[in-house]
Amino acid sequence: MATDNSTPVSALSELQQTTDFTRRHIGPDADQTAAMLADLGVGSIEELMTQTVPDSIRLDDALAMEDSVSEADALALLRSLADQNTVNRSYIGMGYHNTQVPNVILRNVFENPGWYTAYTPYQPEISQGRLEALLNYQQVVMDLTGMDLANASLLDEATAAAEAMTLCKRSNRKKTDVYFVADDVHPQTIDVIKTRAAYFGFEIVVGNPVTDLENHDVFGVQLQYPSTYGDITDIKTLIDNAKAQKAMVSVAADPLALVLLKSPGELGADVVLGSSQRFGVPMGFGGPHAAFFAASEKLKRSVPGRIIGVSIDANGNQALRMAMQTREQHIRREKATSNICTAQALLANMASFFCVYHGPDGLKTIAERVHRLTAILANGLKAKGVAVNDTYFDTLTLTLPETAAEVYQRALDAGCNLRQIGADKLGIALDETTTPADVADLFDVVLGTGHGLNVADLDAEIVAGAATGITAEMRRNDAILTHPTFNSYHSETDMLRYMKKLENKDYSLVHGMIPLGSCTMKLNATAEMIPVTWPEFSNIHPFAPADQVTGYHKMLSSLEEQLVEITGYDAVSLQPNSGASGEYAGLLAIRKYQASIGEGDRNICLIPSSAHGTNPASAAMADLKIIVTRCDEKGNVDVADLRAKAEQHKDDLSCLMITYPSTHGVYEEDIVEICEIIHKNGGQVYMDGANMNAQVGISKPGVIGSDVSHLNLHKTFAIPHGGGGPGMGPIGVKSHLAPFLASHKVSPVAGLNPENGAVAATPYGSASILPITWMYNKMLGKSGLKRSTQVAILNANYMAEKLSVHYPVLYRGRNNKVAHECIIDIRPLKEASGVTEEDISKRLMDYGFHAPTMSFPVPGTLMIEPTESESKVELDRFIDAMIQIKAEIEKVQSGEWPADNNPLCRAPHTQADIMVDDWSRPYTREEAVFPSRSARENKFWPTNNRIDNVYGDRNFICSCPSIETYMED
Repeated sequence: MATDNSTPVSALSELQQTTDFTRRHIGPDADQTAAMLADLGVGSIEELMTQTVPDSIRLDDALAMEDSVSEADALALLRSLADQNTVNRSYIGMGYHNTQVPNVILRNVFENPGWYTAYTPYQPEISQGRLEALLNYQQVVMDLTGMDLANASLLDEATAAAEAMTLCKRSNRKKTDVYFVADDVHPQTIDVIKTRAAYFGFEIVVGNPVTDLENHDVFGVQLQYPSTYGDITDIKTLIDNAKAQKAMVSVAADPLALVLLKSPGELGADVVLGSSQRFGVPMGFGGPHAAFFAASEKLKRSVPGRIIGVSIDANGNQALRMAMQTREQHIRREKATSNICTAQALLANMASFFCVYHGPDGLKTIAERVHRLTAILANGLKAKGVAVNDTYFDTLTLTLPETAAEVYQRALDAGCNLRQIGADKLGIALDETTTPADVADLFDVVLGTGHGLNVADLDAEIVAGAATGITAEMRRNDAILTHPTFNSYHSETDMLRYMKKLENKDYSLVHGMIPLGSCTMKLNATAEMIPVTWPEFSNIHPFAPADQVTGYHKMLSSLEEQLVEITGYDAVSLQPNSGASGEYAGLLAIRKYQASIGEGDRNICLIPSSAHGTNPASAAMADLKIIVTRCDEKGNVDVADLRAKAEQHKDDLSCLMITYPSTHGVYEEDIVEICEIIHKNGGQVYMDGANMNAQVGISKPGVIGSDVSHLNLHKTFAIPHGGGGPGMGPIGVKSHLAPFLASHKVSPVAGLNPENGAVAATPYGSASILPITWMYNKMLGKSGLKRSTQVAILNANYMAEKLSVHYPVLYRGRNNKVAHECIIDIRPLKEASGVTEEDISKRLMDYGFHAPTMSFPVPGTLMIEPTESESKVELDRFIDAMIQIKAEIEKVQSGEWPADNNPLCRAPHTQADIMVDDWSRPYTREEAVFPSRSARENKFWPTNNRIDNVYGDRNFICSCPSIETYMED
């Protein structure tokens, strides 16, 4: 008789669980889930959803998506798409270049969760590592640009140029709205500048600054150095001419070229910006890349984004923290200088480490080598009668009236991408990966075989004195990167240890939960991250020919389909490269749609008082007048007040911006009615997608009644925060808004009017990180996505229930439940004891936790979001810490510990604290640094005691400490 070797179906199901990504993504197991449900007095997840989520918004059907696939299968599917891309040698330039990512940085930063899972350094005592790396970045930018100060990065070069334009307008008292952009600025930058200018009412003049600038009265000028065509323009004369008519000047510059060229600061620029991509960050089909932004000292209060500054801690030790601009839009709201929230911290760190690793001599060697090869190419082509530009760093424009198309095709046949410039010109940009053999191949491409040119002979001619594209007068003669940091770590051993030293100073998800409300610090799974560094995704130019990126477009289309189904919208734009950029793009779609139906005069935007600060800042950028609507004592929108204001302004109402679930952490019961009120009065509904992780699989903003939302992929959809960026903020829209999504002049988006202005430098924003979200959706599938939302709600309600015994929970929704986050009110404790929400936040560091969101959206509170990825064990560890802290507060309140000398007001505590000889404190050293069992078993040491923010702002320093400081150390 034959033996039955088949495996029973039930056993196969159990085996399948070992490949189930949902089980690994979600923290609580079945037993932990049951225990939490029991503590909440509900019998199942479904019962909890019924009690928590309004019936009017709940989905009846499952998402129309495939179910989950294993990590291996998802990677195999994505690999099949990646293999459909062609990675040609790119000579396109336009601000995007091949680069050598040092392997020590690739492995230990770019692929290291200790760096990419950290949050924005709002708690600097446990962020000193990435703050130092960002300070190094600022120093690199200041040295290369010759400017007084620099920020810690912006989103991309084009949007940085748009920020420079608005800064020039704010800072210049000239009564003109005309802004001049040189016609040799990168075309994608011109596109974004025009988009941004439209709703500010600026007139953009694009022309030749040598001949045209004097014919216009302008408040500012944008130049490119070197130009998009490779010429090294005499920007000193252009700047002087602009200053003669009291215009400010912004210069977009190539950082590698600045290693050799005189700095724009020396030549008189007010603002210098650009992309640091070629400093060791892959092209990635357009991003993410860190844009740099530098300015003169007088503009420090107007510089957008974050600036890292030097301060001191409570013991007088030097410490770093974010200076002035930190979340300023949450304070100034519609009067904010920018809506920038997310930057590109991880990529700025990579660029700074690239410069630390190579040092000034290494960077100069790279720059000289690139220029030398370009000179060989230029001199050889000139010798054969090909017209090229006389001045250049790394980019040549070839005039080929008869053969441009033929040469372009010959390049493609040879596996090379050149830049097409009109019908008779081609661009060739070299980079640090270019070899002499590549130059020889380019001679064959341009001239055909048998040209007789020899690279070695041409090089010998340069040694003998043949001209290059940089004259002696153009070269910089000042030293750069003289600080010890850039001259100490040039071996891999030293570099590895330096980066590890910094990493050890930083708290990230590898250490424990980061319970930040509204910021969703969930698992960034390794399988999701792996494809980011595949060459087929990372080494492709954003303007590569379409037939070379078939796999990319299939992945992007698939991701759009996923997001359309998840949101209930009809179309998605992947271009916005941050949440705030998504807000802006969505508002532009609304305004353009209203203009198309003859209602372009609608300019009122209603915003609830609880809204994210980026909402009013973005609305102001879209030339909308903000009217704030009230919230009731439960945190909900006051519907009567909203209705009254909507009806009052019905002739001018453009839109409502509302977050759902609300920023107060509850599901608005009246959200459907709210949407109907706005529509009835002629407006559109913008639903802020910051809290979309409480909707996926159980509700859809497009079904609720909203018209457009942005999606924070770095929150809901698992793209890591990177210590303050990258982010991604795609928008979903209903069909009537779809024709007005952002396109791109250089690489138009299929199905859209090419005249739809761009909101980012490339058509798909930070394209190389979109595989993360594709993998997340694919591996979770329809059931896992819904389960993630359900468990996020379960974890939040469990935490609220446990903490409510000790701290008031400020807002609750139906049946006393919260959504995916809760706000605990510290104000009564503060009044009774003097202990503040900041004291609790700093004390949590001693317990081994990052603090929750502090004083937002309500001052004097803590907003806590556990996410679905944290297990009950970790939740309980946090809850226990908060309970112990409450007991410590009671000791202060009772007088057992003085109000000015207790472990709360003196938190956090460092290793140095326990080494002092005289411990004159009313609490023990053990109570200071080992307040809990978990802290004893797995201690994370803050680097500094509490940092003095006021001192740092009064003594503003955003550069590396002086050499004397190092000598003293």
